[in-house]
Amino acid sequence: MCDCDSTNLLAKDIFKMREDPTQPLKKTGNKLPQYIAALSVCLGSVATGAVLGWTSNISEAMKAGAYNGIPIDDDNLGWIGSFATLGAMCMCFPIGILCDLIGRKVAMLILTVPFVIGWLLIIFANSVGMIYAGRFITGCAGGAFCVSAPLYTSEIAEKEIRGALGSYFQLLLTVGILFSYIIGFVADIKTYTIIVAILPLVFCVVFFFQPETPVYRMKQKREGDARAALIRLRGKEYDVDAELKEIRETLEAEEKNRVSFITCMKTRSAKIASIVCFSLMFFQQAGGINAVIFYTGDIFKSSGSSLDPGVATIICGVIQSISTFVSSLIIDKLGRRILLILSDLLMVVSGVALGIFFSLKERELVDKETLSTLGFLPIVSLSVFFIVFSLGFGPIPWMISSELFPSEIKSVASSAAGTFNWFIAFLITKFYLSLKNAVGGDVTFYIFSVISLIGTIFCVFVVPETKGKSLEEIQRELNKEK
Repeated sequence: MCDCDSTNLLAKDIFKMREDPTQPLKKTGNKLPQYIAALSVCLGSVATGAVLGWTSNISEAMKAGAYNGIPIDDDNLGWIGSFATLGAMCMCFPIGILCDLIGRKVAMLILTVPFVIGWLLIIFANSVGMIYAGRFITGCAGGAFCVSAPLYTSEIAEKEIRGALGSYFQLLLTVGILFSYIIGFVADIKTYTIIVAILPLVFCVVFFFQPETPVYRMKQKREGDARAALIRLRGKEYDVDAELKEIRETLEAEEKNRVSFITCMKTRSAKIASIVCFSLMFFQQAGGINAVIFYTGDIFKSSGSSLDPGVATIICGVIQSISTFVSSLIIDKLGRRILLILSDLLMVVSGVALGIFFSLKERELVDKETLSTLGFLPIVSLSVFFIVFSLGFGPIPWMISSELFPSEIKSVASSAAGTFNWFIAFLITKFYLSLKNAVGGDVTFYIFSVISLIGTIFCVFVVPETKGKSLEEIQRELNKEK
């Protein structure tokens, strides 16, 4: 009670500090604090990206025994890569429950602990088993962010910028991957690992000073805290009471119409949301993105490109980060659906181009001189792949889960979709090398391209547009309510 009262006083004090109390309150808030909060929470995505990108530039060195003298072969490397995705899969449900029990902010701050423990196991590993364990634990923490960070940003953002803020998760994830590419290229393995292990601590310090979401505070019946959070996120000149009223009415309607999970899943909106979200998660991963991220260096080495695989990896990482940033600028202008369609269609083109190059090389269809002149094709193809993935299929599947599912089942359903995503990622990451060795690099990318083509058709005919719509409007449209 004391905490709530003190927050009420704080909110009133802030209200009195308005520049001109005689002017009417604004209907739209200050966007800068919302951007800062979203970027702060997504520093956890940077830490997650570093986990995903950790193996990319050190695979060959690890197989040469450069990591603490531990013998590592291709099979070990496959497990080292895939254990992170397996850990991520296991945490999607627990983090959803934890976010509801103790709050979005506290749950994510707690994730610093498994991050640090996992990295310590890897840093001091004396066997491949310790690396497996460390990768699994860091994967758990990273996977938890895939559910909690989009949930946090969707609850702090005004609808006009919800798409942009939602895409920051993927943007900062690519920054983390790029960071790991660069440090892995310029530093020795041990130094590199220690540096990326510090990233979760940076997140913890920065995010500690951000507010809990107003929606969660209202769920706790702590309206004073919700008011203070909104003032921090929207500014002193914003009409806080109007948004508080909207949140209150939404929560009261949810409470009044609360039904069981099974009953809610029978609604039209839940069925459509499930089909769309689970399908997008499948197409995102089965298009081959994590295989490309984990094994970018290996792909360039096997292609025979004259460009240093480490440099090529960094170039791809830069392109991916820039493209994701561009996506954050246009996603609320062009819309989710058109970006998904263009993204998947061009992933088909780049995948086929890469497959053709490997066909020419592996099946010796052309002479070495001709192949040498085509050495640019792998980096161009992968660059295009990263660009278009980052513009659409990277950020949108995660974001759209928080937009489409009914609020009554959002936590559980989003967690289930995230679990499914990471399960597909685990399969792709673990068996990519085996598939490549069995059928060839060309056929592997042809398979990825066919899956992306099916995904394009799915987006054209099934995926709804959510641009500029409130969460309530989306539910009404999915249920075909007026």
